[in-house]
Amino acid sequence: MKRWVCLLAAAICIFCSGIFLLGCKKTAKVYTRYEITAEYSPENRTLTGAVKVTFENCGDGEISVLKFQIYPNAYRKNALYAPVSTAYADAAYYAGESYGEMSISSVNGSKNWEIMGEDKNILCVFLERSLFPGDKVVLDIGFITKLAQVNHCTGVTARTINLGNFYPVLCGFKNGGFYECVYYSCGDPFYTDCADYKLRLTLPKEYSVAATGVLTDEEMLESKKVHTMYATNVRDFALVLSKNYREERAKAGDTELVYYYYADKEPSKSLEVAKEAFSYYEKMFGEYPYAQYTLAETGLCFGSMEYPTLTMLSDALSGTERVRAIAHEVAHQWWYGVVGSDQTKNAWQDEGLAEYSAICFFEEYEKYELKRENLVTEALREYRSYYDVYGSVLGRTDTSMTRDLAEYISEYEYKCLAVDKAVVMFDTLRKSVGNKKFFSSLKRYYGDTMYAMNGVGELVGAFERTGLDVGGFFDSFLSGTAIL
Repeated sequence: MKRWVCLLAAAICIFCSGIFLLGCKKTAKVYTRYEITAEYSPENRTLTGAVKVTFENCGDGEISVLKFQIYPNAYRKNALYAPVSTAYADAAYYAGESYGEMSISSVNGSKNWEIMGEDKNILCVFLERSLFPGDKVVLDIGFITKLAQVNHCTGVTARTINLGNFYPVLCGFKNGGFYECVYYSCGDPFYTDCADYKLRLTLPKEYSVAATGVLTDEEMLESKKVHTMYATNVRDFALVLSKNYREERAKAGDTELVYYYYADKEPSKSLEVAKEAFSYYEKMFGEYPYAQYTLAETGLCFGSMEYPTLTMLSDALSGTERVRAIAHEVAHQWWYGVVGSDQTKNAWQDEGLAEYSAICFFEEYEKYELKRENLVTEALREYRSYYDVYGSVLGRTDTSMTRDLAEYISEYEYKCLAVDKAVVMFDTLRKSVGNKKFFSSLKRYYGDTMYAMNGVGELVGAFERTGLDVGGFFDSFLSGTAIL
């Protein structure tokens, strides 16, 4: 997620958020497919649905409980971990206080189930029998998602409905178990394995749909329309709905680009940025594996948010901010969408790499007048400012980049470390090893780890397989011992 940095003064104050391919993928520990049927009611801001989840144990051990994230519960009143920080509250809650939540109405195919987790954020489904490697189970989960009025990933905005993380999402599999994430307002609190999706969504007929995946069918039912969508081997499934959308289309190689907008005064220019960025990243990192990429303008209290094959782009962005956000989010289709990493522990691994990829794009496309050396210098200056200010206020400054999202004091600190310092790190590495080895290593990282959830070792290993001994270099930056 590209969160444009808060003013320094504000930061200081924070001291004192179909056809499915069957069988296990070779890079995946587990395999899941979702078949979701849902209907949205604008009158009461609710999405009522059912999801049929087919899960296969592709690991080595026994599984007796499946755990699902129910992210919309972060929007409920008195949640322990609110999705919006104080710094963004006014921009987010445009109509005053508003709350949402997810209710589970039924779970068929299980022995029993319970809402658990640190913040009522986990649906635990206790299976009728344990799953051993190669075993499958099918569950039918009924749910109702109540949406808050909020400019955020899941909510009703003034002109759109954002449906990120709107369904029960199977927790990612990590270290032999399901990994639970609470919804920190800082960064992206998601750890999700790839899966296949089919969504059948009923809406009032006047709504257009921007979505992950590809629309395959539309059926009219008097005043309503049923939209059927598919997506194969994606990390999440998200949508944006609106009665106000217009659209423009373009092609980047074999990928169809679609831009849904309502406020953008230069939609063709925005789509051109996306098209050129797509072409550049395919050339430098590898072929994009999906048929379509969608950019959707919407209400957000921050700049933009990435999902597989879909970007939510704030309608408040304009000029250079909009151009930079688009280039950054298109890069996330490679670093996060296809190549996964732990956003809760190593946010720099996708955020920093996406931002530096965008800088490399601007370096080649000089017409945008965003020079690599200026952007890297800007990142270094912001990082040093953070170091000086936090050091004077707190009496110390922790510059380590390997940390849990809970350890960031503010969005400002998150950006300075997960984005700015990472940009400096990647640029320093590129200068040290040369362009050829740097980009060859990233292309290897992309090609070797598609669809997987990767640790730092996979990224470092891609450089080492190119003949570079960079373990100590990365460690110095990530541990905070490198002096900048």
